[in-house]
Amino acid sequence: MDYPNDQHPGAPVRAGIPEHGRIPKYYAVKARVAALLDELGEGGTLPTERELALRYEVARETVRQALRDLLLEGRLRRHGRGTVVAGPKLEQPLALASYTEGVRRQGLSPGRTLISLDRFPCQDALAEELGVERGRPVWHMERVLLADDERVGLESTYVPVDRVPRLDVEFSPDLSFYSYLHDRLGIAFGDADERIETVLATPREALLIGTPPALPMLLIHRTSRDTDGKRLERVRTLFRGDRFSFTARLGRQG
Repeated sequence: MDYPNDQHPGAPVRAGIPEHGRIPKYYAVKARVAALLDELGEGGTLPTERELALRYEVARETVRQALRDLLLEGRLRRHGRGTVVAGPKLEQPLALASYTEGVRRQGLSPGRTLISLDRFPCQDALAEELGVERGRPVWHMERVLLADDERVGLESTYVPVDRVPRLDVEFSPDLSFYSYLHDRLGIAFGDADERIETVLATPREALLIGTPPALPMLLIHRTSRDTDGKRLERVRTLFRGDRFSFTARLGRQG
């Protein structure tokens, strides 16, 4: 298939224009604003809604709808009382690698802020996922994920206490949990089951991540096993849909 000069294989065919050629007014404005973003460059400040409405001779609500789309796509971000051009999305590999490794590969500084570290008796559903008996003590560690001090996700980790008995006194929550397991305890990851879905954050999650509740999130569920095949952790991680994309290398089976 041939692509127009301003397109590439990753862009929508015909820039998203239907075959009948009629497009909503907001989408036409969105295309013009997107071209303006390329001119401004990363970190450039976007004109106000009022200025854009006058420039394109449309209603402010039309501009507002176009900007909402660009914000959700991660092309724009709020900065103080204004709006600026966002940088490229973070690419996180779908592999048995830590969040720290993925962020560092892109030249950014990873970080985490601890929200809570609790110990409680494991209930039925979680016990089944971790392969342990009901009532066995587990840790629950909740942390906000950072990239260059920007909040980009929320991670909840569940792990049996007997696998990491001194987690509350030995582990620094702003560091990689995988590195702690490997370097301190000699535990290596063998494989994992992972499932991805799109969700909206709860009001509490949106507050912790610092995003509006309407922003789509990528939710990853992971159950990991060590090299002996023994279940090690259950992780639930929310990533901002406007800041993250995921990559994987696929091969033929058999």
